[in-house]
Amino acid sequence: MTQRPPRIVIVGGGYVGMYVALRLQRRLRAREAHVTVVDFDSYMTYQPFLPEAAAGNLEPRHVVVPLRTVLDRCEIVSGCVTEVGLADRTVHVDLPEGPPREIPFDYLVFAPGSISRTLPIPGLADWGIGFKTVEEAIHLRNHVLGRLDLAASTTDPEVRRRALTFVFVGAGYAGVEALAELEDMARDACRHFRGVRPSDMRWYLVEATDRIMPEVGADMAEWTVRQLRRRGIDVRLGTRLESARDRHIVLSDGTEFDAATLVWTAGVKPHPLAAASDLPLDEKGRVKVTPMLNVEGAENAFSAGDCAAVPDLTRPGQYTAPSAQHAVRQGKRLADNLLATLRGEPREPYRHRSAGSVASLGLHKGVAQVYGMKLRGFPAWFMHRTYHLSRMPTVNRKARILMDWTLALFFRREIVSMGALTEPRREFTSAAVTDARPPAAKAAPAAGEKAERAPAPTEKVRAGRS
Repeated sequence: MTQRPPRIVIVGGGYVGMYVALRLQRRLRAREAHVTVVDFDSYMTYQPFLPEAAAGNLEPRHVVVPLRTVLDRCEIVSGCVTEVGLADRTVHVDLPEGPPREIPFDYLVFAPGSISRTLPIPGLADWGIGFKTVEEAIHLRNHVLGRLDLAASTTDPEVRRRALTFVFVGAGYAGVEALAELEDMARDACRHFRGVRPSDMRWYLVEATDRIMPEVGADMAEWTVRQLRRRGIDVRLGTRLESARDRHIVLSDGTEFDAATLVWTAGVKPHPLAAASDLPLDEKGRVKVTPMLNVEGAENAFSAGDCAAVPDLTRPGQYTAPSAQHAVRQGKRLADNLLATLRGEPREPYRHRSAGSVASLGLHKGVAQVYGMKLRGFPAWFMHRTYHLSRMPTVNRKARILMDWTLALFFRREIVSMGALTEPRREFTSAAVTDARPPAAKAAPAAGEKAERAPAPTEKVRAGRS
């Protein structure tokens, strides 16, 4: 009887999950192991390009990598993992329809990543917008352009002022890049909205600590603050968001105002799936792993990325930061160590000193600190694009992104707001409800009177469209 090859189950299709699977399918021998990747989304999002996708510099579909295309020798299961049983070696998965699945494993790679770290601030959950997924980036772009549409159309000064006020909470790389790219896009778009000038917009960056972008040196962070303020962006350091109820912003320094846009980028926390499983966790909810990236006390289970407490061997006693740079490299080391375990070979610890950081602050503007070298303005922006293009998986996606940038040299950015993407069935549902209403009883017209024509259902719907 033919023996079944060992099964490797990878939970999560992000940086770690995709790079582990990609490396395994390239290096596994025939029938050496069966690889299954489980994730609700069947694509990997390259998050450093989300600000450019939100600003319209990149087509959103080009910043994601379809797992079924690049992992053609792996089994892809699209579902929501509800529990990982290390003791019984089973992954429990809820599918969009039908009964749930239980997937047994011989080797486990636990890499669900992280989610936004929020606080119980009144109003935040009601209308705040995150910035971790491509869906959120698309929504935010449509939302900002929709506010410009409203400002150019309304005659109410309060509505206009609220529509043109944008608040970003959290001044790490994600928050600074998202705000800078969107402000740059909105400033450029104002020429197409009659009566709306860049000076009419109010942009706020709220940060609880006394500096922005802790990933770079203090002098580079201070330079970035000066550049943002020169563009009219109100940077509030040492300030917290106290309340956002009914779109009324209250800051800890006593400032109050109304705003139609609130973007939350104040850090991340490990995926809650870690707490729902029997994996060993530290005080921050991260999976405990050894320098070899295997889960503490389990030689057949591995973890890395934002959900894992990976020891930083270059800084004894500390852990690696939750960054894409570490996640990609950890994924490759994890795959090699898993193969070594499978083949009974020695494993190697993960060791990597951060190369630095690069950030875009809008078109032709940026800041970078790489291997001790500090760059500002256009050189930093060019390095940001060059570095991330080189790290983007697959030649297909690299070519598409390069084509987007090339076309942007000759054509202006699109300023179309497609807000209906969030409610694609709204018009159809309205039409169906209208058609389902019984016709109102009417008296027959008297002799010689002309019957009044009732408006068609489609006319009613179009009149009520927003």
